[in-house]
Amino acid sequence: MSHLTPGRLPDGTAAPDSGAAAAGYGAARAAPAGAGRRRTGRPARCAAVGATVLAAVVLLGALLLPDRLDGLTPSAFLRLPVEGIALAAVLLVLPPRARRAGAAAGGLLTGLLALLKGVDMGFQEVLLRPFDPVLDWTLLGNAADYLRETSGRTGALLAAAGVLALALVVLALTTLAAVRLVTVTARHRRHAVRVTLVLALAWTTCVTLGLRSGGAPVAATIDADLVGDRVRQVRTSLADARVFRRQAARDAFAHTPPGRLLTGLRGKDVLITFVESYGRTALEDPAVAPRVGAVLGEGTAALRAAGFRARSGWLRSPVTGGGSWLAHATFLSGLWISNQQRFHTLTTSDRTTLTGAFRRAGGWRTAGVMPGIDRAWPEGGFFGLDHVHDRARLGYHGPGFGWSQVPDQFTLEAFRRLESGRRGRGPLMAEIVLTSSHHPWAPVPPMADWRGLGDGSVFRRPGGDGREGSEDRDAEEVWKDPQRLRAGYRDAITYSLRSLIGYLRRYGDERTVLVFLGDHQPVPAVTGAGPRKDVPVTIVAHDPKVLERISGWGWTEGLAPAADAPVWAMDAFRDRFLTAYGPQPG
Repeated sequence: MSHLTPGRLPDGTAAPDSGAAAAGYGAARAAPAGAGRRRTGRPARCAAVGATVLAAVVLLGALLLPDRLDGLTPSAFLRLPVEGIALAAVLLVLPPRARRAGAAAGGLLTGLLALLKGVDMGFQEVLLRPFDPVLDWTLLGNAADYLRETSGRTGALLAAAGVLALALVVLALTTLAAVRLVTVTARHRRHAVRVTLVLALAWTTCVTLGLRSGGAPVAATIDADLVGDRVRQVRTSLADARVFRRQAARDAFAHTPPGRLLTGLRGKDVLITFVESYGRTALEDPAVAPRVGAVLGEGTAALRAAGFRARSGWLRSPVTGGGSWLAHATFLSGLWISNQQRFHTLTTSDRTTLTGAFRRAGGWRTAGVMPGIDRAWPEGGFFGLDHVHDRARLGYHGPGFGWSQVPDQFTLEAFRRLESGRRGRGPLMAEIVLTSSHHPWAPVPPMADWRGLGDGSVFRRPGGDGREGSEDRDAEEVWKDPQRLRAGYRDAITYSLRSLIGYLRRYGDERTVLVFLGDHQPVPAVTGAGPRKDVPVTIVAHDPKVLERISGWGWTEGLAPAADAPVWAMDAFRDRFLTAYGPQPG
């Protein structure tokens, strides 16, 4: 067996150095690997930078988000939020362990405030005021009820699930964004401190110079102002309960003997009728007023020919855009019912309401006609109603129109069938709510022959198919276009007024006294950003002695109040009415 010398080949020549070969082989393999790391490292760095920029955009957008839809402009986001600068400064001085937890808490709070501003947007669009965190939670339930009634149970559930999912996404994004940014600043703390100082100096300079962007200060304090406003609002709302209890304890008619109540209306049928969303806009907006004014003018002439006279004025409602039950309660109770807390306190008291005064007086059967109620309504007893005819009791079997489904003409005809047309009855007082002019104002019911209304099957939706689901498409189309929206509102109001005037012409007699009014102005999409809260109120009677009792009120003759007719707060009506129609001096 031959023996090889180390480092030699069999022929004796020198073998290549194995270490050098290995090194050369390793170098040959290492070069592509390094190039791969450079190729993969660059996208990773780009992704990291992109994530950081996205996190900054999310937080900046949440901090600068306005609380009104008309504030959603590009210039609104070209500002410096003091809250972001302050949060960065605080996180930079925290110890490392507390820094991450502080960032998560700050991001979560930013998300919660962004959601609050989103809720404020909705409230501003419908009610022309921000959300009250103490008193408005029940209104969210009412919104859910509205969705269920207009979009069905499935639509309401999908909408609720979508809102919940959106809220969770917003909170997750703002929290993760804050954590991402604090992680980056911790790695580059020196640069982060410099940037924060520069931003603080820039914010202070903008305040000093009064610099503005799109009409708003560049140095923004949106969330700080929001928190301050809410703290003051919470204090006011909590104190409101005590204030209201003191107000409610004063009742000028609490101890009036029944025999001295409403003596000027004995033997009359008194109909107190609310027309949904019938506000000053209906008589003054150029896109709405000509048609509505013509209906009121023609109605005044037709009723005069039938022996009726009318006087009209204005009332200032406690609400706008929604909250009809609060306006009803204000009108009937003589107290300013501007929130749900006051409504609950009122309806659990023994306050004398206008409708309850008729029952106390003992000379009237009292009834409510409420097409918008589809469940138990225990408040009916508080308001002094002997019987309440809700949606089911009205007997409507036609296609649905709008929010309550029941056309106003059918509501009034059902009242005649169930109450005023009964033989041998005595005097009647009825509270009637007409809901065809409740948004969405599409489709608007057609006027039908009173003699053929039957169970409502005679009604057909525009197009004549009467199919379920067409209502939602009609409403969606109307709400896409501001001009069509105003036209829909106009048509709905004129329909409600024609129905009421037609009922009075057809069924009214010497005993009839009609008090009708709007509950509130329509939503700001119709009225604009700053409407007055005035609504028309009218008293119509066949007996001239009825209107003589209010001759000193200064109201306008006819169904339409003059623009400069007196404006009373809605809570003043009860006492004025009970005084005018009570025992007269001398």
